[in-house]
Amino acid sequence: MAGTRAPWMLENFIDGKFLPCNSYLDSYDPSTGDVYCRVPNSGKEEIEAAVEAARAAFPGWSSRSPQERSQVLHRLADLLEESLEELAQAESKDQGKTITLARTMDIPRSVQNFRFFASSILHHTSECTQMDHLGCLHYTVRTPVGIGVPPGVVNIVFGTGPRAGEALVSHPEVPLISFTGSQPTAERITQLSAPHCKKLSLELGGKNPAIIFEDANLEECVPTTVRSSFANQGEICLCTSRIFVQRSIYSEFLKRFVDATRMWKVGIPSDPSASMGALISKAHLEKVRSYIKKARLEGAQILCGEGVDKLNLPPRNQGGYFMLPTVITDIKDESCCMKEEIFGPVTCVVPFDSEEEVIQRANSVKYGLAATVWSGNVGRVHRVAKKLQSGLVWTNCWLIRELNLPFGGMKSSGVGREGAKDSYEFFTEVKTVTVKH
Repeated sequence: MAGTRAPWMLENFIDGKFLPCNSYLDSYDPSTGDVYCRVPNSGKEEIEAAVEAARAAFPGWSSRSPQERSQVLHRLADLLEESLEELAQAESKDQGKTITLARTMDIPRSVQNFRFFASSILHHTSECTQMDHLGCLHYTVRTPVGIGVPPGVVNIVFGTGPRAGEALVSHPEVPLISFTGSQPTAERITQLSAPHCKKLSLELGGKNPAIIFEDANLEECVPTTVRSSFANQGEICLCTSRIFVQRSIYSEFLKRFVDATRMWKVGIPSDPSASMGALISKAHLEKVRSYIKKARLEGAQILCGEGVDKLNLPPRNQGGYFMLPTVITDIKDESCCMKEEIFGPVTCVVPFDSEEEVIQRANSVKYGLAATVWSGNVGRVHRVAKKLQSGLVWTNCWLIRELNLPFGGMKSSGVGREGAKDSYEFFTEVKTVTVKH
């Protein structure tokens, strides 16, 4: 088309230099369905170059003092903050999420993470014990496993899982793997890394329940649960996808929730009034829609959203990967919509009667990442939180994070934890030194 700008061409970043690739993949703007950039389709050769660059950079970077490395991380945070608007625009364009979310959460949180770890690196202490009767002193030291920021310290290689991903995780010189994604991909990573006994940190999926007791404050609960269900198009591993409501307030909650969901505006990512943008890809949109079709075939009711309400978009965005937030009821716990991670703007609302019953039902899936509990009864809140098989439990709130504390899931939701202490231990190797005097 005349006047159409050619797609951007991204390059790998290896050993401090941007490098072209022999093969490229199309990347689509989720809000239009058009190709907006092309990314390298890297393979074993590019991974080998990145690993070699990291290996060469490691001795110098790892020997720097914590104070020096802290200064580098603070400088990175400064640069991110200075380019916040540019980075937010890029993130929104690439992911289809609203510019508001990218501007207020994604980029600021990246800045916060760099500043947090830049500070925490200065405050770790080692262990020390002594055995006077043997004249021995024991202490621990930690040595870095991964690497940081001068040339070769950070390398960015684009590509697909089967080509670039498998070459990376099976490389004998890559000692640990930190992965966020799906369980099937994590299983493949585990298989490929097992012969090398690599350390793994796997942050995987969730089928997160919200448990709403009859004494919940619905003025706070309803809008927060709408947000926990549909924020970022439901494409957050921590999003709520199963809502259990005590039967005595079920009808009232459901009416309020559906009304609030219909107010959740779906629009183009650049619209500052939009609550939700486009899903990440056409294939993913079709997958999410397929779950709603399955629910219908099972006899469930779709109260609002996909196939019920009309989605209005500008002509330019008709080919984008948009869908309305969707609420499903009259669905059995055995349904795939109640068991499998959909990772989209779809949530199921079902009633429950007793505390013991809802705990059993909430724990009945293979995942155990996050849960929310809504109640004014402090004793019940602590009791239920203890019994839920979830790595994180929020009570009367959602998505409030404290980086000092562990983050991660149970069961098929992952392996390991992130956080100040947990990340420090994962990305270092501990060594015990004994000195006889």
